[in-house]
Amino acid sequence: IYKRMCERGSGVIVNVIGAAGENHRANYIAGTTGNASLIAFTRALGGESADHGVRVVGVNPGRILTERQIDHIQDRAEKELGDRGRWKEVLAKMSEKLPFKRTGDPSEVSDLVCYLASTRASYISGTVVTIDGGAATRPRA
Repeated sequence: IYKRMCERGSGVIVNVIGAAGENHRANYIAGTTGNASLIAFTRALGGESADHGVRVVGVNPGRILTERQIDHIQDRAEKELGDRGRWKEVLAKMSEKLPFKRTGDPSEVSDLVCYLASTRASYISGTVVTIDGGAATRPRA
């Protein structure tokens, strides 16, 4: 696809990566390393691809309330409270540590991706945008 974009002289690649690449986490070495590599790749390719009219940008979602995230929170509720069904209590406690006191909604990430892929972001390339409600500025929740 990248080769065809270069031949055509236009295109946008949006890599959805993960905030762990910039905010390293213990016990998540593989994910952190993989995400950091994708961040470096996005930045490097974003600079090189400009000569061909192709933009490359990345998105680092933080704590977003996806089905996968809910499953992890349910596991935590089982471990801490003995009941997966009490995951909303665990979520509320976790959210209190976040700057906006809530997790992000998947639609907020998709809105950012759509913007970055649009012509309104035509001067953005070789960078990664973190969407985490400012969580990277605070100790991990």
